[in-house]
Amino acid sequence: MDAFSTASTSAPAHDAGEAVSVNDIIERTARARDLTQHKVRDIRQVTSTLRILALNALIEARRAGEMGAGFGVVADEVRNISTQVEGLSSSLASELGGEIEALEKLTRDMARQAQGARLTDLALNAIELIDRNLYERTCDVRWWATDSAVWEAASNPTKDSCHYASSRLGVILDAYTVYIDLWLCDLKGNILANGRPDRFHAAGQNVASRDWFQKALSLHSGDDFAVADITTEPLLKGAQVASYATGVRVGGQADGELIGILGVHFDWQPQAETIVKGVRLSEAEKRRTRVLLTDAQGLIIAASDGRGTLSERVRLDTQGRASGHALDSSERLVAFHRTPGYETYAGLGWYGVIIQEA
Repeated sequence: MDAFSTASTSAPAHDAGEAVSVNDIIERTARARDLTQHKVRDIRQVTSTLRILALNALIEARRAGEMGAGFGVVADEVRNISTQVEGLSSSLASELGGEIEALEKLTRDMARQAQGARLTDLALNAIELIDRNLYERTCDVRWWATDSAVWEAASNPTKDSCHYASSRLGVILDAYTVYIDLWLCDLKGNILANGRPDRFHAAGQNVASRDWFQKALSLHSGDDFAVADITTEPLLKGAQVASYATGVRVGGQADGELIGILGVHFDWQPQAETIVKGVRLSEAEKRRTRVLLTDAQGLIIAASDGRGTLSERVRLDTQGRASGHALDSSERLVAFHRTPGYETYAGLGWYGVIIQEA
């Protein structure tokens, strides 16, 4: 906010029913500071003029000799008074200026606290939206693993059964456009069928080294699921994916023998960008604000400005808190909120982060 360039003895008052913002208070305080500075400067100019007049009067009184002695006393007193007024104006400038400066600081701190709380709420909203979205992915993978075409192909991976499983996975993908591909794997990590063979030549490839696959192998029942951090998948042409997996079991039963792994690959980038770019900020705020999603290690997994995804890390001074806000070394306001999870999905310790320039 720019200070007013000229002083004024009056300012437009707010209507009784008009809301007063913190910026209004800051603006009015700045006006009071400028007014004080101008008036103190005026007083000093007047006292300076008085002192010059008093000095000239003393000189003339001494020239007049005894006839000017009385006038000299008056001139001396005027000079003393002007000195006292100068002292008072300096004291006024110092004390009142200090109070106004303190008031400005308090008001700005209050504004920062209010804005910090608002941005923290927006960070929570962003991470909650993605958690709700990913909760549905945990439901999808466990449901689709019970499809008869899936577990029958895992039980007896013939060319026909795998082809049918692929077509069945393709039908699912037609209805659920948030996925890039679905993979049915055997227990050695070989992909038996995928839902989009025309786009991705995944069948026959081995994914035993993938994190989501290894986690899914150790699941105890069909009610459990595995999830990996956001990464790029070479077999999906380098797309950014959130991969969820669960065991495929005999007869599609939750307690059946493990015979395969179903992995589903959520199309992360466009979905996450929709969330970080959709945070409720004014157009002016958007130009000086980054909205981020980070993993538990601070790696940026989504950014409203498109920078740093899967390459930049954000160091948050959380001090053990799930949420909060503070100024960083560059005087930027940084607000954050850790995932609270959603329903049975505990989340992965991700954060919603908003960084706003002053």
